[in-house]
Amino acid sequence: MVTMTQLLTFRRYLNLPIQYFLQKMVSASPPKEVQSIGKWAEGDPTRRAKWWYSTFHTVTAMIGAGVLSLPYAMAYLGWGPGTVVLVLSWCMTLNTMWQMIQLHECVPGTRFDRYIDLGRYAFGPKLGGWVVLPQQLIVQVGCDIVYMVTGGKCLKKFMEIACTSCTQLRQSYWILIFGGTHFFLSQLPNFNSVAAVSLAAAVMSLSYSTIAWAGSLSHGQINGVSYEYKSTSPTDFMFRVFNALGQISFAFAGHAVALEIQATIPSTPERPSKIPMWKGALGAYFINAICYFPVAMIGYWAFGQDVDDNVLMALKKPAWLIASANLMVVVHVIGSYQVYAMPVFDLLENMMIKRLNFPPGIALRLISRSTYVGEVSSIRTNFTYTTIRKL
Repeated sequence: MVTMTQLLTFRRYLNLPIQYFLQKMVSASPPKEVQSIGKWAEGDPTRRAKWWYSTFHTVTAMIGAGVLSLPYAMAYLGWGPGTVVLVLSWCMTLNTMWQMIQLHECVPGTRFDRYIDLGRYAFGPKLGGWVVLPQQLIVQVGCDIVYMVTGGKCLKKFMEIACTSCTQLRQSYWILIFGGTHFFLSQLPNFNSVAAVSLAAAVMSLSYSTIAWAGSLSHGQINGVSYEYKSTSPTDFMFRVFNALGQISFAFAGHAVALEIQATIPSTPERPSKIPMWKGALGAYFINAICYFPVAMIGYWAFGQDVDDNVLMALKKPAWLIASANLMVVVHVIGSYQVYAMPVFDLLENMMIKRLNFPPGIALRLISRSTYVGEVSSIRTNFTYTTIRKL
């Protein structure tokens, strides 16, 4: 769960009010390694983002294909518990986002542009890296792997609907095709350069979410719809409930790149970056609410306990609309992949510059980022191929 990962990162302070945490960090003497590298200096083009940049970057990072599984999660939680968990998750993650925004400039004159910077300040230069970096990499690389297979699956589904007479390729091939687009997009240098991709992804997320709940509403309730819990063994039911909670938790992602998004916004003593960043975050959470709650509620209302783990799969007609929704998912996860990969790219490039004395420039980006994209594609494709062979 993304938000829990971030909370664990700062676990020493979880039981304290956020104001005490800020006061403690301000009063502490900063270690030597808290400043970000020079390219993040004020006046750099990477710090010229507006507040709405944070809105669609956050929407792209937060709203993923996991929204389509929310009705399935509701089927194992029921109306009451499912609604409560959704509302609590929305409120808790919004509060977590507020805390991250406040921590970005909690020390006067210093901006914590990355989680590792904040971790080193809170836990020390050595321990901070070990506490923060593994967890952040697990979240960001793991999300990229999930988006890789999601994009491949939706591409495959789109072609199956749009061209019934075409030769059908295996899913692993579609994953490779999806990964091929990132060999080009990954060469974009920073967050601001992927703004157009991120904006398109945010629009697509709102679009396919609308198709999901509007299509379910148009479909109406299936014959004999039931909202009772599925009859299964107690052990199996318990694990399915935990799985449903995990699906809801995964749907509320995005915090893993909150500091990096805020780092693109200019900051002055009169107007610190937390003001436009919070404004953008509120906009993102409003879009989140109008996507998540209708999909979860209407999808569950229409199909009850028989809903699929992807509500779009339950909608068969009109075929062109379902094909369009799958293509929208592809566009969205392309943007999400880039948003989650950008901090990893920055980490890899810094490591190659410092440890291998590699000169910064196009060659560095080409080698480091292409290697990352190739490795993620290889991991996901090999896993998919092995799974299919076992089945």
